[in-house]
Amino acid sequence: MGNLFWIGIVAALVFGFWVDAFSAYQYHHFNETEFSLLEAQEQAYSSLFGRFPLMVGLTLIQSAAAKGAVCLDGTLPGYHLHRGYGSGANSWIVNLEGGGWCNDVRSCVYRKKTRRGSSTFMEKQIPFTGILSNSAEDNPDFFNWNRVKIRYCDGASFAGDGEHKAAQLQFRGQRIWLAAIEDLMSKGMRFAKQALLSGCSAGGLATIIHCDEFRGFFPHTTKVKCLSDAGLFLDAIDVSRGHTIRNFFSGVVGLQGVQKNLPASCTNHLDPTLCFFPQNLIAGVRTPLFILNTAYDSWQIQSSLAPSSADPRGYWHDCRLNHAKCTASQIQYLQGFRNQMLNAMKGFSRSYQNGLFINSCFAHCQSERQDTWFADNSPVVGNKAIALAVGDWYFDRAVVKAIDCPYPCDNTCHHLVFR
Repeated sequence: MGNLFWIGIVAALVFGFWVDAFSAYQYHHFNETEFSLLEAQEQAYSSLFGRFPLMVGLTLIQSAAAKGAVCLDGTLPGYHLHRGYGSGANSWIVNLEGGGWCNDVRSCVYRKKTRRGSSTFMEKQIPFTGILSNSAEDNPDFFNWNRVKIRYCDGASFAGDGEHKAAQLQFRGQRIWLAAIEDLMSKGMRFAKQALLSGCSAGGLATIIHCDEFRGFFPHTTKVKCLSDAGLFLDAIDVSRGHTIRNFFSGVVGLQGVQKNLPASCTNHLDPTLCFFPQNLIAGVRTPLFILNTAYDSWQIQSSLAPSSADPRGYWHDCRLNHAKCTASQIQYLQGFRNQMLNAMKGFSRSYQNGLFINSCFAHCQSERQDTWFADNSPVVGNKAIALAVGDWYFDRAVVKAIDCPYPCDNTCHHLVFR
C-alpha cells in the first residue's frame, strides 16, 4: 500500500508539470513554458522508468538560523540524507540541488514563494534516483554511500551573501552551504574516507564554485573529487549578437553579493560576472573535477542562445523546441556552440586528474535521472554509460576523457523535445 501511495505521488508530480509523454523512448516531450520546471522534477520523472524509488525525508538545519543561513524568505534550509552502509559507510556524496537563479528583486520575490526560495514549500520527501539511488543495479559504484541532497533556496548557486530589506529578501547561499556542511560533519561526514561533491545545472555551477572549498573540509588522507553535471554555462553570444546570459548573471552576482565568495584567482583579474562562468573557473580548480555535459545543452539553447527575447520574429522557435526541426544553418550555429564548449575545456582536459563526458545530445542534467545515469539503453560514449565513466574516473580505474562525435552521430541520446 505504501508503494502504491508513492507511485501516485510521483506520478502526480510528473504529470502535473509535464503535459506530454513521449512518442519514442529517447525523445522526452515537454511544454516549452514549463521548461523551467525541468530541474525541479528530474528525479520524479526518472523514477517512473525504474524500480520503486527510495523516498528520503527532509531534514531542516535547526542551527542555521543563528548563523543567518536562511532561505530567501528567512525560513530554515534543509537537506535529504540517506545513510550508507557496509563498504560505503564512510563514503559520502553531497549533491547540490539545481533550479535556476533569480537576478532581480521581482524574480526573487516570486521565487521566495516557491520551494526554490522557502523550505515552507519544499517537498517533505523526494525520490533518490540516478547517482543517489540505493540500488546496486541502478548505481553500481555509489549505491551504499551516504547520499545527501542539499536543497537550493537562495537563487545564486549557493554563493550569495547579502539582503534586500525593503523586499524582505535574504541572499544567504554561501551561509547555507557552510551550515549544511557543518551539520553533515557533525553527523559523521568528518570521518569520511571518500567524498564526492556533485550537482546538476545551477547545482553543477555551485559544485565548480565550491569544489576546492569542499576539499578543504577534509584531511589530506580523504579522497575528494567533484562532479559538475550540466553546469558548464558558457558566456555565449545569442542569436541576435547580444549577451543574454551574461546580462542575466550580472544581475544575479550584483544583487546577491556573490563577488566576495568567488575565487580570488579569478576576480583579481576579471569582472565578477565573468567569474560566475565556469569557463573562467575550471582552470583554477585544484581538486579533481569531472565535467558531464551535453554538447547541445537544452537549457542553454532555450535560455541563453536563442531565447524569445533575442528572437522576436520567431525564426528559432521550432528549432528551440525540437532539434529535428532546425534548419541546416541553425544546426551549423549549434555546432559552433559545441566548438566553443570544447575550446573552453582544452586546458582543463589536459590535466590527468580531471574527467570529461561530453555527449552530443539535446538534453540537460543526466546524473540524477535513472534513464540517463545507468539503464539498459542509457546514453553512451565509446560504449561506456555515464555511471561507469564517472565511477572509472572517481576510483582511478581509467582516465576518462569522453568527447562524442558531433550531432547527429549518436543514436543513444535521450533527447528532450518540447511542445
